[in-house]
Amino acid sequence: MNNGGNGGARRKGKPRRQQTFVGPMDHSYRVVNGNMADSPHAGGESRGNGQNGHYVEPAPKDTVVAPVREDSPIRIYCFIEDLFFLAKIQEAARKVGVKVGFVKADKDIVSRLADVPEGSRPSLIVFDLNNVSAKPLTLIPRLKSKMKRGTSVIGFLSHLQGDLKAKAMEAGCDMVMPRSAFSQNLPNLLRRHGLDAELEAVEA
Repeated sequence: MNNGGNGGARRKGKPRRQQTFVGPMDHSYRVVNGNMADSPHAGGESRGNGQNGHYVEPAPKDTVVAPVREDSPIRIYCFIEDLFFLAKIQEAARKVGVKVGFVKADKDIVSRLADVPEGSRPSLIVFDLNNVSAKPLTLIPRLKSKMKRGTSVIGFLSHLQGDLKAKAMEAGCDMVMPRSAFSQNLPNLLRRHGLDAELEAVEA
């Protein structure tokens, strides 16, 4: 009787050992199926925690890049010398599929931007308001007077520069935003003023 009881106890213990083995597998399954997709490491490679060491297949990244038409005009121009932001805008423009021009404030820049065919006029001009060489507070009024309607001027700066923001709005900026907000809205701005403006010009 005692032996039978011990054997029954051992048999009853087997499911418990199997259950502890299934636990980490189930955890790995939940990770793969996206329950932890909002974690800081989502989309990257993860090897689980130090206890089970399961390898989790990285989520596939979206590599679709919109093609840029060779014959499409440049509708967005930037007065930016900050290499970090310049590279950021170039990468965002490549992914969206629009052309962006980076220009300097030389003596002929206003006429070069304004004296173009109606369907190719700039839709958006972006200023780094801390780009001293561009003299944005002097150049913005000249551009606005020449471009009239149909061209938006956006400036970005540090969120602490309240005085500069007020001066830029007085100079003619349609919108002034902190660098962080400009960075977050960059893809939408590029689509709106690059792709949408091009479609409107074609339909007209």
